[in-house]
Amino acid sequence: MNGMELTTLLAAVVAGAAPVIFAAVGETVTERAGLINLSLDGSILLGAMAGFAAALYTGSVAAGFAAAAAVGAVVAAVVAVTGVYLGQSQVAVGFVLTLTCRDLAYFLGNPLSRVPGPQVSPLPVPGLADLPGVGEVLFRHNLVVYASIALVPVAWLLLYRTRWGLAVRAVGEHPAAAYARGVDPRRVQLACAVVGGLLVGLAGAAFSLAVKPGWGRPQGAEGMGWIALALVIFGGWHPAKVAVGAYLFSLLQVVGIPLQALLPSVPTQVFQVAPFPLMIFTLWLIHLTRSEAVERWAGDRAWAWRLVHALRASAPRALGKPLSRE
Repeated sequence: MNGMELTTLLAAVVAGAAPVIFAAVGETVTERAGLINLSLDGSILLGAMAGFAAALYTGSVAAGFAAAAAVGAVVAAVVAVTGVYLGQSQVAVGFVLTLTCRDLAYFLGNPLSRVPGPQVSPLPVPGLADLPGVGEVLFRHNLVVYASIALVPVAWLLLYRTRWGLAVRAVGEHPAAAYARGVDPRRVQLACAVVGGLLVGLAGAAFSLAVKPGWGRPQGAEGMGWIALALVIFGGWHPAKVAVGAYLFSLLQVVGIPLQALLPSVPTQVFQVAPFPLMIFTLWLIHLTRSEAVERWAGDRAWAWRLVHALRASAPRALGKPLSRE
C-alpha cells in the first residue's frame, strides 16, 4: 500500500466513524448519569428515515438533521420517563423500543426506498485541505465529520471540567449523595437521556444524509446501535476512549474492502461480519483485565501493568439501578 492509498484509507476511516461517534458519545453521556438506553439501534434507523424524509420533502439537509435529532430525543425521553419516573425496567423498555423503532422506520420509510434525495456536501477547509497527508485525512470532509471530531473534546470538557458534568457523574455514582448536595437525580438523568438521544438521532441522519445517502432496506446502519453500546464499555465511559474505539471499528470495516481484492476466495460476508466478533473479542479482553490473576501477572511487568490499567474501566455504580423514592 503506497502513501496515497494509505491517506485515502485513513480519510475513509475518519468519515465512516462519524455516525458511530455521535451515537457512542451520546450513550456515554446518558450512562454517566446512571441510565441505560438500549433503544439505540432502533433510534438510529428511525432517525435515519426521519432525517432523509424531512430533507427530501423540505429540500433542507438542516431540517433533516433537526428531525432526526428530535426523533432520537423523544425515544430517549420515553426510556427515561418510564425507567426513572415510573420505575419500569430500563433494559426491557429500551429493548422493546429498539424493535418498535426499527419496524416503524421500515414501515413508514417504505415509500422512500431507493428514492434519490439531498445529501451533505463536502466542505474542504481553506488552506488546511491542501496540506500533504493530513489535509485529505482531516480537512476534506463535510460538516458532519467535523462535528463528530469536535464533539469528543466538547463532551470531555462538559463531563470533566464543568459543574454540570460533576453533577452528572455524581448522580451516576451515588444518587443519594448528589441529592443531599441539592441535585435532583431524576432531572439530571432525564436531561442526559434527552441529550444522548439527540446525538443518537443525529447519528441516524449522518448515515442517510452523509455516509450512505438515501433510504432503503437494508440501510447499512443495522447493528450500529449495539456497536455503540459496546464502544461505551470499550472506552470505559470516557468520551475520548469511546472515540478511539469508534475509529478502530471504522478501520476494521474499511480494511475489509482491500482485503476482499487480496483474498478473492474468501466469501464477502466474512469481511462484512468480521468487525462485530472482533469487537466482542476486545470486550472479553477488557473483562479479563479486571481479574486478579491478570493483575498479578502484570505486576512484575511495567508495560503490561500500564496496558491493564489503560484498558480497565468500571461502570458508574448506579448504572441501571432504579432511583429510591427516599
